[in-house]
Amino acid sequence: MTGRWQTVLGVTVSLVLLYWALHDVSLAELWQQVRAANLWLLTLSVTIQTAGFLIRAARWKVFLKPALANPVYGARFASTCIGFMANNLLPARVGEFARAYALSRSQPISVSASFGSLVVERLFDGLTLAAFLAAPLFLPGFSVAPGLGDQLIGRVIGVLVIFGGAGVALLMLIWRPDLAQRAFRATLGRLLPRKTAEKIGEIMRSFIAGLGAMRKPALVLAGFAWSLVHWLWGALALYVGMLAFAIERPGYLGAIFLQAVNAFAVSIPSSPGFFGPFEASVRLALSPFGVPASQAVGYAAAFHIGAFLPVTLLGLFYLGRLGLSWGEVGHSEEIVEESA
Repeated sequence: MTGRWQTVLGVTVSLVLLYWALHDVSLAELWQQVRAANLWLLTLSVTIQTAGFLIRAARWKVFLKPALANPVYGARFASTCIGFMANNLLPARVGEFARAYALSRSQPISVSASFGSLVVERLFDGLTLAAFLAAPLFLPGFSVAPGLGDQLIGRVIGVLVIFGGAGVALLMLIWRPDLAQRAFRATLGRLLPRKTAEKIGEIMRSFIAGLGAMRKPALVLAGFAWSLVHWLWGALALYVGMLAFAIERPGYLGAIFLQAVNAFAVSIPSSPGFFGPFEASVRLALSPFGVPASQAVGYAAAFHIGAFLPVTLLGLFYLGRLGLSWGEVGHSEEIVEESA
């Protein structure tokens, strides 16, 4: 899909989801919810959310180890801020490519290896968030509105089946790459056109090479441990934001569940800044707890805008400090693809 059509699709998805989130919500009531919020708690939640990028930069070292033994922390943090700034301001989710490119400009690592570390990072994120989606349902103190429990569990089980399969595939790629390649050639490799199958096979071999060092159990455990800390910290930010809007019933377990729903929602194609998917996911995740739509969407909008600003400003600051041009960031996807 070309960049133009990716942009059109993303904007369309955002508008549809934003309409769904707001379609039966009075703007006057929404504004009233925002005005009544505890400004200090909201500021604290945004501060916690922004501090999460420090944790993300620290975690990145684990996934970079196969290609770079000791990347400088400051470079990792700067590149992380640039990547998320790009996601907030540019279409087609170019931020991951910008993040990889920025690191390659300040550290002795190729842009393709840098990007490969982010692919591995996303796999660990997906598995961690799948656990976040399910675990709260089975812990004491997690309750939803009457009649919605079975429906919610059914949907979560569907997601777990998908990510459980992804987890098995990841483990196979790490520990049995030869078996994974044979399985591909025996199934999709026979069904796809020859050139397409060969191209996918090349990508698969490059990806397996990037996963090579993750065969060390210590690195795998460190990856999951850091991912757990990172996403639990993000849930804390959401929980404090909920308290700012007097949303108390779900508790911290509800914030963990919300974190997972929200993270999966903003991964779909959308406009820059994820406006639409973010608000819709918050309303969807909080509705089983009986949170009114105006309260949920008011909280989502205030938290979203508050969290949007700091990392965007930090990214712009580091963009200038590293001497990168806006054009380089905008074309970082092409740079990564040419390098690969």
